[in-house]
Amino acid sequence: MSQRVRKAVFPVAGLGTRFLPATKASPKEMLPVVDKPIIQYAVEEAMAAGMTELIFITGRTKRAIEDHFDRAVELETTLEARGKNEELEELKALIPDEVSCVYIRQAEPRGLGHAVLCAKAAVGDEPFAVLLPDDLIDDGNRGCLAQMTATFEADPASLVAVETVPKEDTDKYGIVSTRNGDGRAVAMTGILEKPAPAKAPSTLAVVGRYILTPGIFAELEATGLGAGGEIQLTDAIARLLEKETVKAFRFEGRRYDCGNKLGFLEATVALGLKHPEIGDEFRALLATFRD
Repeated sequence: MSQRVRKAVFPVAGLGTRFLPATKASPKEMLPVVDKPIIQYAVEEAMAAGMTELIFITGRTKRAIEDHFDRAVELETTLEARGKNEELEELKALIPDEVSCVYIRQAEPRGLGHAVLCAKAAVGDEPFAVLLPDDLIDDGNRGCLAQMTATFEADPASLVAVETVPKEDTDKYGIVSTRNGDGRAVAMTGILEKPAPAKAPSTLAVVGRYILTPGIFAELEATGLGAGGEIQLTDAIARLLEKETVKAFRFEGRRYDCGNKLGFLEATVALGLKHPEIGDEFRALLATFRD
């Protein structure tokens, strides 16, 4: 098995019902955080980690994602004619020539595990990354996935990004148990999907970044329907654990849960304050809202 991770899977077929009516006709992944859609942050993180093939698992209402990362020749020509070179270069940099995109339709919403399984033919027999765009992770440096690929290439074992959550919130996440050990990557001994706080083995919660070996596909194919009547990636990882090492990875950085309204607003404020063009003015504006 190659130690190089070069393919990234983006499961983006969800309906985004938490953001209705905004997502009635527009994918939730296209909602902007400051001046970029949520999906673009994940794509930029993947490319910064060296991904050269981006695999989007989409649904029938997600054409806007494909359009966003496609060339817009008429718009580029207009920008060039008007001398808007900075905007032109920004558009061209969305997907560099050395990076390719693959779009695969998930015919019905059967869970995250099924979405990952849809990528099997495109991934082939090599390790790959999975990024959930709802989890916007800002480390102010190289990016969460780059941290994970460096760890994987030094010691090729599947990695699951985790962070500590309050005990009362374990029923919102996949929760992992680990062997005793120091360092950012520690071998897992188990993983449960959304356990009640009283049954949770720890408070280490899975967040939306994974590096997985191709062995996960056999486990997904053998995994029955789990929580919510869906094929759960968590259940397949639990099966994979019985055959090979899987590690919990404690990443550096701050995660914003853009899958809910409050987390989305939090990300908007945090990244707005950091924005090189409007950060200072935005900070002054926020100050006017204080009681």
